[in-house]
Amino acid sequence: MYLWRPDFAPALDLIPFDLSCYHIDDEYSFSSVDIPISEAESCLIARANQVFIHSPALLEKKGKINLQTAFAPNGVDFLAYARPVPEPADIAGIPHPRIGYSGRLKRQLDWALLLDLAARHPEWFFVFVGAVNPHPEIAAYIDQLSRRPNVRFLGSKTAQELANYPQHFDVCVMPYLRDDYTKYIYPLKLHEYLASGQPAVGTPIDSLEAFRGVVRLPETQDQWSAAIAESLGPAANSSEQRTIRQALAKKYDWEILARRIAETMALRLGPEYSDRIAREPACEVDSPDASKT
Repeated sequence: MYLWRPDFAPALDLIPFDLSCYHIDDEYSFSSVDIPISEAESCLIARANQVFIHSPALLEKKGKINLQTAFAPNGVDFLAYARPVPEPADIAGIPHPRIGYSGRLKRQLDWALLLDLAARHPEWFFVFVGAVNPHPEIAAYIDQLSRRPNVRFLGSKTAQELANYPQHFDVCVMPYLRDDYTKYIYPLKLHEYLASGQPAVGTPIDSLEAFRGVVRLPETQDQWSAAIAESLGPAANSSEQRTIRQALAKKYDWEILARRIAETMALRLGPEYSDRIAREPACEVDSPDASKT
């Protein structure tokens, strides 16, 4: 029985199972101000046979309730993002340098920062790829940005289409607000950006701190300008730096992370299952091959 929201806790009493797992992949209060763990979620965490938690800050907050708790970070379909592909048609005509964001456009982004950067740097082109969440508080920001000649919104894409864009950005950005919700997230785009090989700049939220060696984490608007400018320079775009970023992302391929979860579940189920997993060869994640484009 595999659950991933506290709303599903009643399922534990509906059908028999050999192992119950609760996978926490978000702060389900969605509150920008930290609030205590709800009684319902605390009970579910305590009752589950195995708990998986996806971010360091959530692990710190909720990981002590159940001794059978494992860290299970978000990952990436490595080859989808790393394998070279032609430029999608709607980005091909946008001049360089491109400062790109791929993913849902939502209230958790620092829209004031983005407005400031676009105004300060008319020589940079800011590209947003993804659907707009129905958050009324961001509508005015998106309207203002849409009016700028150096900003492009390319709209909603499928998951497969989205993977084709980051490698065609010059700098990939994760411009989150810093609040009591974003400190608990683990951005999917972290390893997607690294797999693309392109330089990345992000807000210093908890889950990005461990990647400070490969992601620039500026604090202020001035530092954001400087970090993006540095990321456009030759040092950040050397083949060596690209290799370092992709090698790290490769360790977070979903095949590898899913196997770890399966191994943990098998250990809990008993030797028959552990032996079955052990007999299955580990997945080898190929390197990107430009000849396959």
